[in-house]
Amino acid sequence: MSSFVIDFVYFCSCSSNFALRSYLYLFIHALVAGPASLIFGEHKVRVFYSVRIFLGLISTITETVLVVALSRRYGKRLACYVLAMLCLTSGCFFASTSFLPSSFSMYAVTLSSALFLLEKYAAAVSVAAAGVILGWPFSILVFLPVTVYSLIRGSFRRVFLSGFLTSLFLLVLSVIADYYCYGKWTASVFNLLKYNVFGGGESHLYGTEGFSFYFRNGFNNFNFAFILALLFLGVVPFARKKYVPDLLIVVSPVYIWLAFMSLQAHKEERFLYPIYPLICVAASAVIDIIPDFFHDKYSSEQSIFEKIAKGLRPLILGFILCASHSRTFSMLNGYGAPIQIYQHLEYHEDTGPGSVLCVGSEWHRYPSSFFVPSYISEVRWIDDGFRGLLPFPFNETLGGTTAAPSYFNDKNKASDEQYLKDIGACNLLVELDLRRPYPSRGSDLSTWETLAALPFLDRELSPALYRSFFIPYRWQHNNVFGLYKLLRRLHADQQ
Repeated sequence: MSSFVIDFVYFCSCSSNFALRSYLYLFIHALVAGPASLIFGEHKVRVFYSVRIFLGLISTITETVLVVALSRRYGKRLACYVLAMLCLTSGCFFASTSFLPSSFSMYAVTLSSALFLLEKYAAAVSVAAAGVILGWPFSILVFLPVTVYSLIRGSFRRVFLSGFLTSLFLLVLSVIADYYCYGKWTASVFNLLKYNVFGGGESHLYGTEGFSFYFRNGFNNFNFAFILALLFLGVVPFARKKYVPDLLIVVSPVYIWLAFMSLQAHKEERFLYPIYPLICVAASAVIDIIPDFFHDKYSSEQSIFEKIAKGLRPLILGFILCASHSRTFSMLNGYGAPIQIYQHLEYHEDTGPGSVLCVGSEWHRYPSSFFVPSYISEVRWIDDGFRGLLPFPFNETLGGTTAAPSYFNDKNKASDEQYLKDIGACNLLVELDLRRPYPSRGSDLSTWETLAALPFLDRELSPALYRSFFIPYRWQHNNVFGLYKLLRRLHADQQ
């Protein structure tokens, strides 16, 4: 089985007992990963980045259609503002190339919204159906306003049939793909909905956050554009003729999704991905409408305040984009060490074939098996206190993708078998040393040698402002850094 499929199975913990993820989603990406693996051979990292480039291309195409639709409906200025935010805001920058169902739903939301504005209602509903079935089923809430109004605006029969036939076609493809991989007839889309609505799953094991999490996260990723987006409802009365109802329909999922997701205990940044482009649209619309607050409809001349407001628009946009670049720079330089450390593995083949790479508390930053060279036989977790279920190495002897291993469970609780019992079997170790009072494993110089170490931003000890945004001459001095390390066990004659 190809590395791409193994990587997917490893991370999704796909068990045929539960069949929560459809392999159809994987097969779409395999259209690029398959040929890339033939071209690049042993260079698995290049296959990884080929898929990322493919995802970036899809994002670019959908965003281009949205910008064109906005330009035709509301003018070039609004379209240019949206284009700038889509290209440069930190949230869109990272979400656009993420190999995640929520990113796929984001592409579909972008394209569906654009088609709605272009009055192609049947196509808008079909794309929405694809986003829900192929991407993330829960994103149906994001597609709801556009879908309902498309049914009202267009020919109901034509729009309904378009969405129904698209849904039916994709569900059939999904069932066939899952039958091929899981070895039984099942519908993973409905399995996922049933599991999360009725099954519980105890996702709190992976962390819970307060109600304000997504608002803080939204500000980090979009800075003042996020605040402007939230103010969109407030400016609607001043722009009824311009933005109501169509743009309001397109933007409304921002509020629906934020309210729904904020009520859930378990929160992750990626859960907001589907509404990221809509945040850009809402914020741009508010910037565009600022001069209208000072417009005197009884006067043919512009007031001095209206002229100042028009001059402020590019300054506000420029400030937002600069702050976004600051956020992106901080993220890449503060938290980019893990992926660089794993790339160092290819330079240490002298460790020997059959080596075991161990990861402790940093399991959640393991990038992909594409970064693991062939001389490493397996990646294993070591117990650092986490009590949730972790992925297991793919085991073809259990039946391949049709397997239903006993160590998986539907409560996300840790399995006794997920951790490596004998740490002495670890040849290589990846760990984060935050220089706390308690010693790290790598501090034992009689057992481990450091092959690579890179600075990693210490979130707990760094001030919120400086860790969130790069401020020249202050970021490096005001933040606290640990070391992200790649360690190798010393041979007996070296100890």
